[in-house]
Amino acid sequence: MSKFYITTAIPYVNDKPHIGHAVLHLYADVLARYMRQQKTPTLFAAGTDEHGGKIAEKAKAAGVTPQAFATEVSKSFVDMWKVLEISYDRFIRTTDPDHIKRSAIAWTNLSKYIYKGKYSGWYCTGHEEFFPEKVVKANNGVCPDHNRPYDQVQEENYFFKLSAFTINIRKAIEAGDFQVVPDTRRNEILSLLKAGLDDISISRPKATLSWGIPVPGDDTQVMYVWFEALLNYITVLGYPDKPDFKTYWPANVQVIGKDILRFHAAIWPAILMGLGLPLPKTLYVHGFIEVKGQKMGKSLGNVIDPLQIVKDYGVDAFRYYFLRYGPCVNDVDFSMDRFVEVYESELADQLGNAVSRVSAMVVKYLQGVIGELPASDHDVAQYERALENCRFDLALEEVWEQIKGLNQYIDETKPWEIAKTGDQEHIREVLAYSASSLIEIAQLLTPFIPDTAAKIQSVFGSGTIQALPGSLFPKAEKPVKI
Repeated sequence: MSKFYITTAIPYVNDKPHIGHAVLHLYADVLARYMRQQKTPTLFAAGTDEHGGKIAEKAKAAGVTPQAFATEVSKSFVDMWKVLEISYDRFIRTTDPDHIKRSAIAWTNLSKYIYKGKYSGWYCTGHEEFFPEKVVKANNGVCPDHNRPYDQVQEENYFFKLSAFTINIRKAIEAGDFQVVPDTRRNEILSLLKAGLDDISISRPKATLSWGIPVPGDDTQVMYVWFEALLNYITVLGYPDKPDFKTYWPANVQVIGKDILRFHAAIWPAILMGLGLPLPKTLYVHGFIEVKGQKMGKSLGNVIDPLQIVKDYGVDAFRYYFLRYGPCVNDVDFSMDRFVEVYESELADQLGNAVSRVSAMVVKYLQGVIGELPASDHDVAQYERALENCRFDLALEEVWEQIKGLNQYIDETKPWEIAKTGDQEHIREVLAYSASSLIEIAQLLTPFIPDTAAKIQSVFGSGTIQALPGSLFPKAEKPVKI
């Protein structure tokens, strides 16, 4: 592969980050780290979405300007990514002057698909989205996600001819040129496309909403937040003229949550087609994290703080759990009891025990010198295939089969019994194989739990055992009960 460009959906900065944002970026981070490991030129872009009515409302309530509010919340996302060791290469804010300038260029380049018209519909500021009459009626006029009435809006806006692209988007998905994974999300968007797409409003009157990017040539209108936010994936590369744009577009993978599938699998490809640009190769759509069967929400009091889990159990324990047991395909239910169980049985016991057993026996029976290590003979094809399909759970399952196999090998060969016979060559062979297996395991774990992988490499990589500073998976003395 000549290059690899991966993006995440950019989170909306109306509130501090939650565990769903953490998982979204973990998935992209693993793929980026894996491609760098393969020596493929990689660019991983992340960012924050900062315009729209919801930001203006929140800023007014906080007594600050929308820009100041967006800056403060955007920083909280950057801080979280740092703690989670998200290895993004490029960061974009939709309030960046360069994004504003390049969004205006994109708008102008789409002008033949844009027209002005009157619109009447039901709008939810919480979603920054219009809703059909039937949805509003089904919810008795109140948005269930934000517990506020829909606003009936009559405006003169600019519209995008989304309907003109329905057939071509469907053909691209069906042909595999624009892959939507997993299949459940592919089927969902194909069903929507078969029903046909309607033209969409892509602006709001400035008199109604001033916090947005001005429409080129019309100071009375601002771009609809969802329209210009989607453009970040190309403006961050310097669309249309910068070298990075020419090098890295189209994206190899775009990572999003299932709630924004329509925007990314219908509206976004239509925008790209309108600009004469190729579509992303893969749109990977993950599920939600729930608590006791309910979507997390402040009103329900079930929001999980990712930073507290990291503080108590370490970043790699957090990364491991949500990469193996997170919503990489379907929604999953989270419980702290299950997290602790996995931490103790899989990380501390299975992997931690293998590292400590092998290193201790090399020190005890071989004076800490392993010598030449045999080449690995494990088949990693299924691991690689799992990553290609964004099945992080299955990739880690493959690694854990190796870890369990290594522990079984140690139990069956019984190096401590071999030591009693005085057969140094045999015990060196057994422990060298075990150390070699751990080094390979560390390599496979590098995209997932990089700190742990580096620790294992540091212990065995030189051929002479190096002491492990502290525990492989340290945790707080008294974890906070979540």
